[in-house]
Amino acid sequence: MYEINGEERRRIESCRRPESVTIRHANYGPAVIRDQKPMSETALRKCLKGMTPSEWYRLLNGKVFFWLTSERVGRLLSARAYRGREHTVLTIDTAKLLEKHRADVTLSPINSGSTVYNPQPRDARTFQALADYPFDAWRKKRGAPTKAVAELAVNYAAPTISEAVIRVEGRRESRILEVLYES
Repeated sequence: MYEINGEERRRIESCRRPESVTIRHANYGPAVIRDQKPMSETALRKCLKGMTPSEWYRLLNGKVFFWLTSERVGRLLSARAYRGREHTVLTIDTAKLLEKHRADVTLSPINSGSTVYNPQPRDARTFQALADYPFDAWRKKRGAPTKAVAELAVNYAAPTISEAVIRVEGRRESRILEVLYES
């Protein structure tokens, strides 16, 4: 959509981004592609199975990610790299998201974009379709249904996401600074 091609696109999609990248389009304006600060190339090489780091980054960058609990969002926004900065947080109606994108939804039992603390093994099968995800096994292993899934991702894009938005907030760490939208 933003017509980013060639070397610039390869760098954005296939390499670790130590800082967020702002892209611009004459019709759409600016968009920010989030950094990958919680990834260590050294740790990634140790925990990655059957893939190169570039392949892993392309896999991650081909998805739109959603945290499933406010606790996980709070941890991200309070992390050293992000605390003190303002973030826009969208709360999504998961049923509506699944209604439109079920075929493209995958689940992961780990924070796939982090290798900072106790990096978990990961490979091409880290993300599994809803029907294939071993929810019961992860629930038993972790002791709570809310901990059975770490991430929900939609392959490539979620073009109808606006139909599922319940609330949009400006936040700094756990503080809500402003409610920008509420359905």
